[in-house]
Amino acid sequence: MTETPPTTGVQIDVDDHPGSLYRVLSSVVVPRPIAWVSTRDPDGVDNLAPYSFFTVASVDPPIVLFAPVDGPDGLKDTPRNVRETGEFVVNLVTDDLVEQMNETSATLPAGESEFDHAGIERADSAVVEPPRVAGADVALECTRHDLVDVGGSTLVLGEVRYVHLTEDVTTDGNVDVSKVDAVGRLAGSQYARTRDRFSIDRPR
Repeated sequence: MTETPPTTGVQIDVDDHPGSLYRVLSSVVVPRPIAWVSTRDPDGVDNLAPYSFFTVASVDPPIVLFAPVDGPDGLKDTPRNVRETGEFVVNLVTDDLVEQMNETSATLPAGESEFDHAGIERADSAVVEPPRVAGADVALECTRHDLVDVGGSTLVLGEVRYVHLTEDVTTDGNVDVSKVDAVGRLAGSQYARTRDRFSIDRPR
């Protein structure tokens, strides 16, 4: 009988772990794409904030999701605006927009727009009220599909209604991933670029 080698490294029993697993999970689920979400509140104030708990949930219908961690008083501005207005836009964060994206993560007083705070130019959306980030190569206009409470976060699911793509990220009218200079979130203040790419064939 082969003996099992002793366990080495760090072991975490979640039932006995004090505090949150945020640092662990955000450090091992990497890199994470960033949903730079623009919304408009019922008073007409435009909000813009980045969220790295973000992915595609469904293709048919086309559903994307992001999961903001709740604030001390409950919903943050973005999910609250989605709940109240039913609309939002996901803007792609590329390397040239990282500094502006970071500026929009600042905590601002209620009623102050991150677009104005960070000097970000707006662009009109086609089918929803919230504006797009004018400099974004990709923007997904979405309507609310559902909001789901998941522990200390709110899962926001939105149905994609309209897609904006610049020529910079397309070839022959299709998205060319080799041209998508997206930035992903790692942990803390660390990010990753998507310039180092490789291909591998799936087994048959």
